[in-house]
Amino acid sequence: MADVAKPADVAKPADTAKPADSTEKDLVVIGSGPGGYTAAIRAAQLGLKVAVVERDAVGGICTNWGCIPTKALLRTAEIIETLKHADEFGIVVEGVKPDFDKVIARSRSVAEKNSKGIEYLFKKNKIELIRGTAKLTKSGNRAALTVDGKALAAKNILLATGARPKPLPGIEHDGKSIISYKEAMALKTKPARLVIIGAGAIGVEFAYFYNQLGTKVTLLEALPQILPVEDEEVAAALAKRFKATGIEVQTGVKVERVEKGATVIVHLAGGAKVEAEQCLLAAGVRGNVEGIGLEECGVKLDRGFISVDLKSYRTSVENVFAIGDVIGPPMLAHKASAEAIACVEVMAKHKVHAVNYSAIPGCTYCHPEIASVGLTEKKAKEAGLKFKIGRFPFMASGKARAAGETDGFVKVLVGDPHGEILGAHIIGGASTDMIATLTLAASNELTSDEILSTVHAHPTFAEAMKEAVAAALGEAIDI
Repeated sequence: MADVAKPADVAKPADTAKPADSTEKDLVVIGSGPGGYTAAIRAAQLGLKVAVVERDAVGGICTNWGCIPTKALLRTAEIIETLKHADEFGIVVEGVKPDFDKVIARSRSVAEKNSKGIEYLFKKNKIELIRGTAKLTKSGNRAALTVDGKALAAKNILLATGARPKPLPGIEHDGKSIISYKEAMALKTKPARLVIIGAGAIGVEFAYFYNQLGTKVTLLEALPQILPVEDEEVAAALAKRFKATGIEVQTGVKVERVEKGATVIVHLAGGAKVEAEQCLLAAGVRGNVEGIGLEECGVKLDRGFISVDLKSYRTSVENVFAIGDVIGPPMLAHKASAEAIACVEVMAKHKVHAVNYSAIPGCTYCHPEIASVGLTEKKAKEAGLKFKIGRFPFMASGKARAAGETDGFVKVLVGDPHGEILGAHIIGGASTDMIATLTLAASNELTSDEILSTVHAHPTFAEAMKEAVAAALGEAIDI
């Protein structure tokens, strides 16, 4: 069985913070993830006196155990996959063999540098970083704050405590046989066999990574498709690609229990079994709402998440605000950052950059990449909307052919009769970067006419977006 790195094997928080300043802060932010550090920096820019309380590494899960280090791992996987097809580019490569220890070490190094970068930004913006565990206490109809039992004066408190892996009934993470994403990116040895429960973005990304490194991967999903929030066509295309690369994909399966021993055996409804060295449980996350004094202060919860007014992000307690994963889905770093900026701009009585929740992009960084914004075809039909569908395959793109990235397509839903972008879905190419263009269009109610009148550079992957919109109107040139 593959070992899991001990805490000493991964980056520890740098002990750089000074004891808390006794003077009152305009804002104290609890948590330094994408929502927390963004809120602190924006508040400082607006002239507020700010402190951030963090009990772990600065940057939160995204910087240290999520978005950033996983992309380092996935980049390694992409390079390995490219080298496997080097002969297609006229390059002879022999004996490609990943050094697992170095792969993991590089990922941890990337995370550590990003964490230190955020600490630098705190110093640059005169934000006080306080190491410790924060807890709310009741003070009349407001909340007060302590850090490791010592009072910290704050006019306003912003909760950005994030989320953590969610277990399944009767199946808990133990960090050894049943692991979470945190252990999966810091294993000491590569497992020969890995079973992943849950085929959302986390499960899919780790399936791709370990498959490319030579692990036999089985990906299990209870719902009818992998990536359940994505468009059905996109999910089907990725499942087909995964199966072609040796990943065993099973959808519509129910996990009943996990038996632990020399190996792990995942028992499925109907009597089927899947055996592996380790089981990665990637069945979602839950908000970090425990142990911070919410009940004592009267902060209301809704289905395990903090309830807020989405115009101000104020909770049921006058001077307590909350943003990010702790207020509920979608659990995305960029959603948390956008909420952070809007929240502190409300506090500072500044012009507010409000969050458009109908146009938040989602990205999955396997290969091929997947990105989307707005409604899926199924959701648009359920809503009774009238629309036209346009598709453009990367096989028809000159840039994609030259780059050897012809798998995948762009799919857009164009409203009828006004031509607004109701939804956009991309698999392949540079989709996670391309989606910004269609997100801008959806956010600002741009129409198909405006997209088609915009000159797109040639040859680029981005041309595929314009051609997909043109296809919806029967005006495509290259297909």
